[in-house]
Amino acid sequence: MAEQRDLLTFEVDGHKITALTAGPAEPSGKPLIAALHGGTFTAHYFDVAGTPQGSFLDTAAAADYRVVAFDRPGYGGSTALEPDSNTFGRHVELLGDALVQATERFAAEGLFLVGHSIGGMIALMIAARAHELPLIGVSATGIGAVIPHGGAAEALGALPPDATEDLPYDQRDLVMFGPEHTYGADALRQAHDSYAPVPVRELIQAPAWPKEHLPTVAPRVRVPVHNALAEFDALWESTPENVARFAEMFTAAPFVEAGVARGTGHCIDHHTLGHALHLRQLAFAEECAAWASAQARAESED
Repeated sequence: MAEQRDLLTFEVDGHKITALTAGPAEPSGKPLIAALHGGTFTAHYFDVAGTPQGSFLDTAAAADYRVVAFDRPGYGGSTALEPDSNTFGRHVELLGDALVQATERFAAEGLFLVGHSIGGMIALMIAARAHELPLIGVSATGIGAVIPHGGAAEALGALPPDATEDLPYDQRDLVMFGPEHTYGADALRQAHDSYAPVPVRELIQAPAWPKEHLPTVAPRVRVPVHNALAEFDALWESTPENVARFAEMFTAAPFVEAGVARGTGHCIDHHTLGHALHLRQLAFAEECAAWASAQARAESED
């Protein structure tokens, strides 16, 4: 679909945060969408097309949304953190400030946050403390409530803690993709182009996140939440019961939509049915925008 891509740079506390952006040249009145990728990928994760309909960037831009996909610290052109400083909390601080700058740069009155996998964990942590952001909703995909003991997530977390590992493509593919019939060869090639070396410290933190952070983060999220977990996810337990368990934790959210993304593996976006996820995310963003407008009207009438 070849939507125009631009590169952005943000300076935060002496750190450089880079981003990939696409969208209409003129403001459309729609909320800004900010996207955070998972481990072992760059911002180009959101520019992998699983079908001829295009990538998430393509689909959102074609619907008149401005999208900013950030390189998290240590990925792409973003400044790497020292191992001891490479915590999800530090990512929240740096990316939260970059989000403030992005909303100002694009004069956005609303912000819809999208995060995949580790990016979803960080997106929810930002949402739990995003008082300075015009946040209207969040979509966290590729994360849930239960990581199986002894599974792939714990195996990745057992790598040397201070290392940055460039994992072989075939090893990543086994984790990131579902059965062969669920994706195409071109999507696999594009995904390989978006792979990047991963700071192992974040792979160590990820398996502990559902127990150490989710129970305190979820009740503090006060905007609508969307969640999708892959049917063939190699890292998470994606049974309907566990999807429902995740949704029930967001007790302060006005509404929650959680489900299983059928016919996909962990990186839902890169599968043939990834386009279906993108349409659902954009539909949810529309619902969030309507909810935010109703909230604003109610406050003005008080």
